[in-house]
Amino acid sequence: MIEKFAGMIAGPRTRWVTLIAWIILAALLSVFLPAVGEKEQSNVPNLKSDSPSVLADQLIKEKFPSSSGIPALVVWHREGGLTDEDYSLIQKTTQHVIENPLDAQGEVIPLHQMPLPALKAFASKGGTTLVQPISFGEQTETEILKENIEEIERVISDASGKKPFETAVDDSSELSVRVSGPAGISVDATDLFKGADVSLLIATVLIVLVLLLLIYRSPILAIIPLIGVGFAYAVTSPILGWMAGEGWITVDAQAISIMTVLLFGAGTDYCLFFISHFRQELTRENDKLIALKRSFKDASGAIAMSGFTVVLSLLALLAAQYGVYDRFAVPFSLSILIMGIASLTLLPALLAIIGRASFFPFIPRTEFIEHVRVGEKGKTYLKPNPEKKLGSKIGSLVIAKPWMVVITSVLILGILASFSSQIKFTYDLLSSFPEDMPSREGFEVISKTYAPGDLAPITVVAQTDGAASDLAEKLAAVPLVDHVLEPKQSVDDPNLLSYSVILNTNPYSQEAMDTIPLLKEAAVKALEDAKAKDAVQKVWIGGQTAAQFDSKALTDRDNLVIIPLVIGLIMVLLLAYLRSITATLYLIGTVLLSYAAALGLGWIILHYFMGVDAIQGAIPLYSFVFLIALGEDYNIFMISSIWQKRKTMPLKQAIKEGVSETGGVITSAGLILAATFAVLASLPIQVLVQFGLITAIGVLMDTFIVRPFLVPAITTLLGKKAFWPAKAELVEESKQTLKG
Repeated sequence: MIEKFAGMIAGPRTRWVTLIAWIILAALLSVFLPAVGEKEQSNVPNLKSDSPSVLADQLIKEKFPSSSGIPALVVWHREGGLTDEDYSLIQKTTQHVIENPLDAQGEVIPLHQMPLPALKAFASKGGTTLVQPISFGEQTETEILKENIEEIERVISDASGKKPFETAVDDSSELSVRVSGPAGISVDATDLFKGADVSLLIATVLIVLVLLLLIYRSPILAIIPLIGVGFAYAVTSPILGWMAGEGWITVDAQAISIMTVLLFGAGTDYCLFFISHFRQELTRENDKLIALKRSFKDASGAIAMSGFTVVLSLLALLAAQYGVYDRFAVPFSLSILIMGIASLTLLPALLAIIGRASFFPFIPRTEFIEHVRVGEKGKTYLKPNPEKKLGSKIGSLVIAKPWMVVITSVLILGILASFSSQIKFTYDLLSSFPEDMPSREGFEVISKTYAPGDLAPITVVAQTDGAASDLAEKLAAVPLVDHVLEPKQSVDDPNLLSYSVILNTNPYSQEAMDTIPLLKEAAVKALEDAKAKDAVQKVWIGGQTAAQFDSKALTDRDNLVIIPLVIGLIMVLLLAYLRSITATLYLIGTVLLSYAAALGLGWIILHYFMGVDAIQGAIPLYSFVFLIALGEDYNIFMISSIWQKRKTMPLKQAIKEGVSETGGVITSAGLILAATFAVLASLPIQVLVQFGLITAIGVLMDTFIVRPFLVPAITTLLGKKAFWPAKAELVEESKQTLKG
C-alpha cells in the first residue's frame, strides 16, 4: 500500500500532478487569504481575564479614570543640570501637546502654566532630570502609540533646533530626551520584533543553504529542501492569516519569528531523511522510480511518526493559561503538519522529476558485478556499498563496550544537568531588551535620578467602608517601598481609595514582584485593624509589577501541567509505533536527561561567559517542548532503522548498521536544526537569544551524544528486553557472523 501511494504521488505522470497541485494551492491561498503577517497583533494580553491584576486594572479604569491609561514618560536629562533654556523647551512642548492633542491622548500636567521655580521642583535632586508623563487611552494600539511618540520627537526636535533624541544620555554638555514608560517600552519592543522578522528569515535561509551545500556539495539538492519548506510556508501563512482574521487564533511577532525557524529547521530535517534513503536506493536500483518507491516505504513511517510527535507536543500548549504559550500552539503545530505532508508528497514528486540529476555533480550510480552462472542465465549481484568509516567505528564501539558508553554518556550529561539547579529566573521585561534601546536608556536615567519605581508605580485599591485606617503607613512600611502618594477617591464612591506605591527598585525585577503579596497582606491587615469586614475581598493591586507577578503564577502552573502532558503524549505515540514499553521508557528518559543537560550548559555559557544574572522565566517551557519533541525525532529515525534491520540480522549487527546508516543524515540534520535555532542568538532580544542558545545546545547533544552513543548502547545492553512486551523478531547470532 505504501509503495502504491508513492506511485500515486510520484509516478511518471502523477509527479507533475502533485507539483502542479501544490503550486495551485499555494497560489490560490496567497491570492484569496491574508498573509499571517497582516493579522499580526502587538500587545496581546497574556493574562486571563480573571487574573487579580487584570481585575484590579479594570476596577481602576472604571472607578479612577484619571489614573488609568498607558503612560509615556518623556525623560528630559542633562548630565550637567537642566538649564533655563531646557525648562523653556519643556513648557513649549507641553503647551503644543495640550493645544494639539495627540491621538487617544489623556491627562497631561500643564507644566507650561507653572512659574520656573515651581517647574524646577518637578526635577530630580541635583536638577539633572525631569520626567514628564503623557497618558494615552487604555486600549490604544501600538501603531498609534508609535505615531504619537514620533510626533513628540518631531515637536521637540523642531523647537530645540537640535537632535536631543540622538544625544547620548551621559553627555554633560547637551540635552538628551528619551521616551520611556509602558508606552515607550511597548513601541520599542514591537519595533525590535518587526525588524527581526526579515533579518531572521534571510539569515535562516542562508545558513540552511550553506550547510546543505557543504553537506551534499550539490547546488540542486541544496535548493530542493528549501523549495519544500518554501511551499509549506506559502500554504501555512495564509491559512494562519485566515484563522486569525476569523478570530480563532491570535498571532504575534514572536510566534511568527520562532515558527519560521522551526519550519526551516525541522522541515529540512524531514527532507534530508527522505533524500538520504533515496540516494541509498539509487546505488542499489537502476530505475529511479522503483528506488523512490522503496525509499518512500522505508522513510515515510519514521517521518510521519516524527511529525506527529512534534505536532502533538506543540498542540499540548493549548492547555496553557499564559497567553504567549497558548498563541504558539496552532501556528507551530500547523506549520509542522503541513511541512510533514510536503515532505511526503511534494519532495518525492520533485525527486521523481529531477531524478539522479538532483545529486549533480556527485550522481549516485548502481554498480554491478558479473557472477558465475549458477542456475539462472546471466544472474548479477549488486556490488555491496563500503561501510561508512566513522559511523561504522561508532557502531562497533557501541556494541563492543556498551557499559563504558552508557556510563560515560550519563556522567557527562548528568554533570551538565546538575548546573540546571543553579539557574535563576527573571520576569524583568526590560532586561530582555538591548541596553541602547531608547526606552531602556530612559529607564536607566530615571533609576539613577529618581526612585526606580516611578517608571511603573504599583496601584493599591481598597474599599474602606468609611473605616479610618493607617493604610498608607502600612504600605509605606513594606520593604522596598520608597514612598506612597496621597490617596485618590473614586468618582462615585468616596470610600474606595487608590494608593500609588513607588518602589525603590526596578519595578520589573523579581524583588519588586515579591512585594505584591506583602502589599496585599499589609493592606488587608490595615483594614482588619480598622474593623472592616471581609478585608481580603476589598483589596485590589494593579500595575505592571502586579501583572508580572500573575504572569509568574500562570507560568508555574503551565509548567506543572504541560510538561507531564507532553511526556504522556509522546509516550503514547512511541508505544503505538514501537510496541515496546522498555524502548519507550529509555527513549523518553534519555531525551529528558539531554534536556536537563542543555539547560545546565546553557546556564554555564549565559551566566559565566555572557554575564547573564538570570534567564527569562519562559525559557524552560519553551525549550522543553521543542527539545523533547525534536529530540525524539532523531531517536525515532535511528531506532526505526534498528527495528527494521533486526528482522533480517542479529541484533548487535542491526544496531551497528543502524548507527552507521543513520549517522550521516542525523548528524547533518542536527547541525542544520541547531544552526537555525542559533540564528535566534543573533537577535537583540535576550529571551530569543537564550531560547535559541539552549535549544541549539540540546539539539547538538541529541545529535552527538544521545543518538549515536547512549540510545544504541542501552539497546545493546537490554538485548531482547528492549522489545518487551512485543515479540522480538530476532535472527539468532549463531546463524550469522557480525561483520567487521
